[in-house]
Amino acid sequence: MPAAASHWERAILLVDMNAFFASIEQRDRPEWRGRPVAITNGLQGTCIITCSYEARAFGIRTGMRLKEARERCPELIQCPADPKRYAATSSAIMDALQAVSPDLEVFSVDEAFLDITRCQRLGTPEQIARQARGAVFAASGLLCSIGLSGDKTTAKYAAKLVKPNGFTVIPPWEARRRLAPVPVTELCGIAAGIGGFLAQHGVHTCGDMARLPISVLARRFGNPGRRIWYMCQGEDPDPVHINVPPPKSIGHGKVMPPDTRDREVILTYLLHMSEKVGARLRRHDMVASRFLVALRTRDGWLGDKPHSAQPMADGRLIMTLCREVLRHHWRGEGVHQVQVTALDPQPVPRQGDLFAAPVAEPKRNAVMDDINRRFGEFTLAPARLLGRSSMPNVIAPAWKPHGHRQSV
Repeated sequence: MPAAASHWERAILLVDMNAFFASIEQRDRPEWRGRPVAITNGLQGTCIITCSYEARAFGIRTGMRLKEARERCPELIQCPADPKRYAATSSAIMDALQAVSPDLEVFSVDEAFLDITRCQRLGTPEQIARQARGAVFAASGLLCSIGLSGDKTTAKYAAKLVKPNGFTVIPPWEARRRLAPVPVTELCGIAAGIGGFLAQHGVHTCGDMARLPISVLARRFGNPGRRIWYMCQGEDPDPVHINVPPPKSIGHGKVMPPDTRDREVILTYLLHMSEKVGARLRRHDMVASRFLVALRTRDGWLGDKPHSAQPMADGRLIMTLCREVLRHHWRGEGVHQVQVTALDPQPVPRQGDLFAAPVAEPKRNAVMDDINRRFGEFTLAPARLLGRSSMPNVIAPAWKPHGHRQSV
């Protein structure tokens, strides 16, 4: 198909926000614009979550320790993360993009795919992509980078080629040629493990993939392997996923001070996570009966998957399970992270069991939830949580602007 063709058989764009959290802080604090800014998890945070492009010019990057970053850039501004404000900005952006195309997949808090194939009666794919970029700026005051192609993988690759404020078009009929010299591990979804397997079979660049029979990947990885074979040739068959699937789990975790051995401190963290899981289950009218309670130590994770007699969504009852796990599985090891997860969330039954004993205090939970919705999380909470971590919440990778994943 000639490069001048105006109608594409399939047109996918990726919107990728530029240094999203740092850009929000610079937007809201004009005095920080043009200056190096690093976002950390609270003022106590010592690891950089993300940083502005001005900071990146000094070699500062995500995951770097704050101490090293300050050595590289003494003028670096440390800013504690504000997840709720970032999530609100992301929600506004996603709502604006939904108006451009209803075929929207929220890929992460700062990325979204749009299938604009059905929108082409309103303009060329490039015109619609520029409209999307304008909608993002109108909704947030922020710049983004756009990648436009005929499939998701190539669009995502294109978006990262020019940052910040990039606009890269790889027409679908050029995708195979453009990807040919690209290392396979540059593509989203091909991590070091799969990359190592491909290297063993002589596949280092996307162009090498055409010489490898698809059956080799299919035998080793199943359908994901078949998708990888097509991804490397600019023909990723994966559609834009519009619907958010029901949750397979609902959980929260928290990093603790390294090598924590104080049982009371560990219990406080477990109660904090139990109450968060319970509140989130109730918010979406869900209950669960199987949970994961885990503690991370220097040697790995320890814990168990306890069951409750009946499905529940009460933080205090979840905490009862946590106490049992701690009693049976913890032997005083230093702990640096806790995790509490509902493994089988399900809608609240419409008709209860007439012979079952009550497993929660609906009135107490309803009052507490109402107060916390109005005045902020844990305005009303168990007394033990007065000693909870001052580190703020974080945005989970599975965050979505609506429904059960709208949580930090």
